[in-house]
Formats: sequence, structure tokens, C-alpha cells
Amino acid sequence: MRRAFLAITGLAASTTALVVFKGSPGATQVAQNLPTAQPVSPTPQGVDPSADPAAGPADGTPTPSVAPRAPSSPEPGKSTTRPSGTRTTKAPAAPRTTKAAQPTNRRVTGNGFENEYGYVQVQIVVSGNRIVEAVALSLPSGGESDIHSGDVRNRYDGSGGEVVQKQNASLNTVSGATETSNSYKQSLRSAIEQAF
Repeated sequence: MRRAFLAITGLAASTTALVVFKGSPGATQVAQNLPTAQPVSPTPQGVDPSADPAAGPADGTPTPSVAPRAPSSPEPGKSTTRPSGTRTTKAPAAPRTTKAAQPTNRRVTGNGFENEYGYVQVQIVVSGNRIVEAVALSLPSGGESDIHSGDVRNRYDGSGGEVVQKQNASLNTVSGATETSNSYKQSLRSAIEQAF
């Protein structure tokens, strides 16, 4: 029994010695060319860990690093997490705005009226529900009628005339051109009735 014990002990001791001898550096050419293990440092070479508070403790012990999670394939229509930790989602669509309809200008011509001095006809330009301009298309002419028709035109016509200011046919009569003024008002009234 003693021999068996010695044989087993001897076999164990020789196996241990063989493993130690074969595994020691310098025992073989391959073992000599292998690099020796270096401690892993979270701080890059040449950087003072005490200068960066996030680098770890000042005693030089490495701090455990957390590996980023591998991105999983997102489901369709879901937002994904980017490595920086920011979530991206589809931006909401800008609300549709409808532009207010711009009033269009339209021209309305009143009926023509004859008086003892000549023929009078007026046209107005309407934008929305406002008169923005008045124009005498026809006024009496010849002799003194040219002068009186000019006075009527100067008082009533244009975008700054009395028609635009008052927005109706209740105009003041032009002195010396009563008949032409009245015919102008009649034609204007018919144009306003057609426009509104």
C-alpha cells in the first residue's frame, strides 16, 4: 500500500513539474515571442488621470467601463436610440394654413344718361365690398361743357375722388355743372346697384 501511495504521489509531482516547466517563459521559442500581459487602463497613454475627474480614482486603479448596448432593429414606425443617447422621432407636419382669399378687382359700368349738354356714363372699380376707383367714360364736350366736365371729373373721378370717399352716389353737386353732376350720379347709382 505504501508503494502505491508513493507511486501516485510521484506521478502527481512529476506531472506538476512538467506543466510548470513547459509553461514557464523561456522554455520554448514560441513562449519567448509572446508579449507579456499589460494592465488595461481606461485613460489614454500620456493623459494624467488626476486632471480628468471622469478618468477614475487618483490611485490608478482602473474603473470598470460600460460597453454600449448593441442597437436592436427597430420596429417600423418606431423611433430609434442613437449611440449618443438622444431619441429621434419624426417631426410633426407643419399645420396647413390657407391664405385668405384676396379680393379681386372688377369693373362695373353704369347705364349711360343723356342730358341737354351731352351723354354721361360712369364706371367703378370694386374690390371686395368697396369702391376703389371711379372713372367717367363719357362726359359732355365742346365749348363750356369741356370746362364743366373737367370740374366734374376732378371732383368725382379717381381713387381719391368723392365717389371713393363717400362710397355711395350721394355726391355734392359741382357748381356750374348741375346737369352733368346729376347725370353722373345716376350712372354711378346704376353701377353701384349692379356691383352690390
